[in-house]
Amino acid sequence: MAYLQLVVNGIVLGALYACLAVGFSLVWGVLNVINMLHGSFVILGGYLTFFAWRSFGIHPALALPGVALLLFGVGYLIQYLIINPIVAAPVLTTLTLTFGLDLILYNFMTVYYTATPRRVILDFGTVDLGGIIMPVDRLFAMGLALLMTGILYAVLRGSRIGRAIVAVRMDRDAAALMGIRVDQIYAITFAIGALMAGAAGVIFAVVYPITTNLTSTFLGKAFVICVIGGLGSVQGALVGGVVLGIVESLAGQLVGPQHALTVGFVLMLLLLVVKPGGLTGIKGYE
Repeated sequence: MAYLQLVVNGIVLGALYACLAVGFSLVWGVLNVINMLHGSFVILGGYLTFFAWRSFGIHPALALPGVALLLFGVGYLIQYLIINPIVAAPVLTTLTLTFGLDLILYNFMTVYYTATPRRVILDFGTVDLGGIIMPVDRLFAMGLALLMTGILYAVLRGSRIGRAIVAVRMDRDAAALMGIRVDQIYAITFAIGALMAGAAGVIFAVVYPITTNLTSTFLGKAFVICVIGGLGSVQGALVGGVVLGIVESLAGQLVGPQHALTVGFVLMLLLLVVKPGGLTGIKGYE
């Protein structure tokens, strides 16, 4: 029963990880840009949620749409005005640019908000699921994470913008010949990635204390999840998130929580050797 509890904990955590990584995977898969800003976007979303809750009593579920839309606008402007002019440059160039932007945002948040850990306290108690004890706030966070991931999947599969993103992902030149404005799609895709990062920040603020010291941790987890699950697909992010969540939950019990992330990185390296396409083997949004 103890190991079943750990697996369930890992599945719940994996749903949060999927929401964390899917925007990072989308930007990397469509723009071929490794967005170093992603972890800071997550923390910014968490900070905005915390201060909205503490100062105005706004529930995180109500704050989520506003925070997500705000991050969407920020992401759109950053990509369209700063990244788009060099988006076709080598990956190292765009990585260096987003790394510099990340340093600016990270230092701004550290100075303005300080690095003091902050968390939205929602004491809903616990629930007993056949001997499996789960805090209700974690189940609530998992529900929000799955909802946001599901909405993104539906948008990519069933909307004109989603189909345009798929077309650009598959063949940029052919999409341009069909009349798709590739620069606009790139900006929208990057904005959606920022939106999902902000939504993940809202969700994590309900479960864990948020601090700027976690930016690199969240970025590293997003990277590992993309490699484990497969780059550029919602399904891949979901599979990778759940796998990493379960691995970290079990490793935290067997080798200690301080080594749980290390085990995740080892798994990533093994998959790069054995199955470079990830567990899903999906290329793009097919």
